[in-house]
Amino acid sequence: MSDDNDIRRGRHCVFKMHAHLVFVAKYRRRVFDGPAIDTLRGIFAKVCADFEASLIEMDGEDDHVHLLVEYPPKVAVSNLVNSLKGVSSRLLRRERPDIQKHYWKGVLWSPSYFASSCGGAPISIVRQYIEQQQTPH
Repeated sequence: MSDDNDIRRGRHCVFKMHAHLVFVAKYRRRVFDGPAIDTLRGIFAKVCADFEASLIEMDGEDDHVHLLVEYPPKVAVSNLVNSLKGVSSRLLRRERPDIQKHYWKGVLWSPSYFASSCGGAPISIVRQYIEQQQTPH
């Protein structure tokens, strides 16, 4: 897990990009307990590392999970989400066969997800900053 103030550098860019992701269990079934959430945290951290991203925070309830992920600009959020959901479903089924009965026809996650960009200044401040730029005449 990384420090909130770290600005990362790529070969041709400087960035600090965060996304808030929410994944919901299929049909909002009550699948997760504390150990399952801990297992998912480890799985999500490994998948993020494969994408050169960082799992900043992760927690959840019995039917959904929230993730805060810091990622590089070369990563499409949709590709990251697809890997996070696919790998976590497969590995959780392998590590916790007792909760497999809660899967719906072998599917853990709802096909949809919530994603929101976050971090930095509020939109109103960014908008004000851009409006105050001095356009050349």
